[in-house]
Amino acid sequence: MTRTRDETVRPRQGAAAGVPVDEPAQPDRIRRPSDAMRFAASVTGLAAVMLLVSFAKGTAHGLQNDIAEGTAHAPRLLLSLATLVSSFGVLAVPIAFGIERLFHKDGTRVAIALLAAVFATVVTVGLDDLVVPTAPGGVLDSLIWGGTESAPVHTDIAPVIAFVSAVGMAGRARWQAATWVMIGLAALTGLTASYASVSALAATYFLGRAIGHGTLYAVGTPNPRPAGATVVTALERLGLRPKRAARLGDPGGGSEETRRYGVVLAPRPGAGEPGRAARVPSGSGGHGEWDLELHVLDRDQQTAGLLYRVWRLLRLRSTTTGRALRSLRRSLEQESLMAYALDAAGVRTPRLVGTSEVGTEAALLAYEHVPGRRLADVPGDEITDALLADVWRQFRAMQAGRLAHRRLQDGAIVVGADGRAYLTDLRAGETAAGDLALRLDLAQLLTSLALRTGPERAVATAAAVLGEEALAAAVPLLQRVALSRETRTALRRDRDLLTRIREQIVRLKPETEVAPARVERFRPRTIFSIVALSVAAYIVIPQVASLDVGTLASEASWHWALAALGAAALTYVAAAFMLMGFVPERLPLGRTVLVQLAASFVKLVAPAAVGGVAVNTRYLQRTGVRPGPAVASVGASQLVGLVTHVLLLILFGFLTGSTTKATQDLAPSRTIVIVVLSLGLVAGLALTVPRVRRVVAARLRSMFSGVLPRLVDVLQTPRKLLTGMGGTLLLTVSFVLCLEASIRAFGGSLPLTTVVVVFLTANAVGSAVPTPGGLGAVEGALTLALTISGLTAETAASAVLLYRLLTLWLPVLPGWAAFAYLQRREAL
Repeated sequence: MTRTRDETVRPRQGAAAGVPVDEPAQPDRIRRPSDAMRFAASVTGLAAVMLLVSFAKGTAHGLQNDIAEGTAHAPRLLLSLATLVSSFGVLAVPIAFGIERLFHKDGTRVAIALLAAVFATVVTVGLDDLVVPTAPGGVLDSLIWGGTESAPVHTDIAPVIAFVSAVGMAGRARWQAATWVMIGLAALTGLTASYASVSALAATYFLGRAIGHGTLYAVGTPNPRPAGATVVTALERLGLRPKRAARLGDPGGGSEETRRYGVVLAPRPGAGEPGRAARVPSGSGGHGEWDLELHVLDRDQQTAGLLYRVWRLLRLRSTTTGRALRSLRRSLEQESLMAYALDAAGVRTPRLVGTSEVGTEAALLAYEHVPGRRLADVPGDEITDALLADVWRQFRAMQAGRLAHRRLQDGAIVVGADGRAYLTDLRAGETAAGDLALRLDLAQLLTSLALRTGPERAVATAAAVLGEEALAAAVPLLQRVALSRETRTALRRDRDLLTRIREQIVRLKPETEVAPARVERFRPRTIFSIVALSVAAYIVIPQVASLDVGTLASEASWHWALAALGAAALTYVAAAFMLMGFVPERLPLGRTVLVQLAASFVKLVAPAAVGGVAVNTRYLQRTGVRPGPAVASVGASQLVGLVTHVLLLILFGFLTGSTTKATQDLAPSRTIVIVVLSLGLVAGLALTVPRVRRVVAARLRSMFSGVLPRLVDVLQTPRKLLTGMGGTLLLTVSFVLCLEASIRAFGGSLPLTTVVVVFLTANAVGSAVPTPGGLGAVEGALTLALTISGLTAETAASAVLLYRLLTLWLPVLPGWAAFAYLQRREAL
């Protein structure tokens, strides 16, 4: 039965030295993040091989032929010898290694490796004997290039690769070399005998690795972490004599990346009691007096959180992040160097007594124990200005030595029994740090202290020690993305804290630059946009590529195309009426139409809904409308447009289902009901999540704040209400007529109600997708919907191409001209 650290704590005795160590029982097996990542990498490699054989058949065939010709000239005796050796050695070497592991009492690991080999055998035999014969053609057949007797995977070496991957040969170079030489010879034999192709061997390698590491992660690897008794006994290498020890609470509120032990040293002969013993503060378990605090670095924990660190490394600029992956030796050296550097710089920190490896799977750092509490555990009324000033003095000394901590949270600051501040948790520290890293430390510490004491006290005490000039340098970096994960989580409870910190600093130094610094390479929205465009391209490009543009242009009905152009032009007049109707102030029609034309240019560099809102809001402010009412007026027009859009979609969805059979697949009444109910269910479930609910409420509040009073003002003027509602309906009618004329221009014909549903659906998709002008999403939705409604793929693609040309691309140049003109006139 696997034990966990939540079980009753009981003393564990060191077998050799007899040092009692009070710690929870460790689990017998653990799931290492490194195994999961190796499994994911192997699956990715296997997928890459599949793609390669699908799209680069000629290249792979040529490689296969070159290898066949080369081996044909090799001495037959040499090939026969390689075949003989590999046939015996490919199994003999792993078996011998397994026996050797059994003698070293590592039977559990061998059993897991055997299980992985069995899985690999079942999978490869199933592929060769069952899947390929019943599913000829496709990717699997592409792996078979050696003739009818070849196989998509090598059934002899795949189980061996799975066994080797799961059994673990790290640190045993001779065994690794012997095993992989045998596997290589077996692969060469398969090539010369046309039993497997190069791609099949590559697929075999990745499949075996995936099964080996997947089995290891699913079952769990035997726990390689040294027990506390082994760790404490390793202190004797440093000339220290441990008397007893106990496991301490993990730093940072439960992180398992570093184990900590408190150690009492035995008195040296003739020296009496140790010179520096400190009493454990109340609440730490009452283990008595500690002389040392051990930090244990476990090898398997070096990859903990690797995916998050890699994501940060990719997303943020290189100078804002540390290394994503470090070896055990490098982690030990980095923390040691940081501890010595802090001490040399005069920063108050626990003194590093020594370091040592603990076998091959861990290392320790022995610090003098500082009795005290983490700042996170100190009550707010005990955090005095004198304590904050002391924290800032230690920070100033660290900055003077060009040292970056990178984890300056309240858990990294210890308030000693003497009331002074100590900096701890040095595992991410950096020496010879650049200016950006030092400024990031300042922003992090400012935010951490402001979360505990408020921005006023944090800024005031920092300014007294560091000076106003130094604080001003942190303002551009006071942004959520630049802070640690724990700090970003804490900021969810106080979302305007960073703004208040900036305001406090600007009050001290008004000329401070407040524009945020660019620390991101890209934003998550960018990735989403790329994915959306890729999916849309996958849908639209095949349709467009099959079109003969010359033939279409010659066969198109140009009077319908001109009608579509007129309808597209009418949309700008309708949008102008829509805006004018929700603004009590008087707006000139001509200039308002030009603003809508300018918005068609802006929306190519911003999502459609966002670009239009920004341009209209700016226009209203330039005409003399105050910022609050301007935002409310645009929000009112957007809200009425949204409600009208939803009502029209439901109404015409029912009408479409009841008037024609040609569009039953698109929007019959039953389907509309099911879709609406499903969307409502999904939205309801999403709103049960507090975070989603807060985000939606904040977005709606910011978008429609002040909308209701603005609507009341409009309702008091029936003419304005008629103008706004008429513009809203005219805008929809104009777009529908443009799409209808585009369809008829290429000989297509659909009921008008169906065209309305198609337009409303595609427009909703385009507004939801954060791509400029709904690019990609609108094209894909329109093409798919028109095809489902009964148009041929060629006609649907042609109609969509003409419609988007008239409503998105053609207005770009006039929109740019209108934008430039309005800016010169200071109307935008």
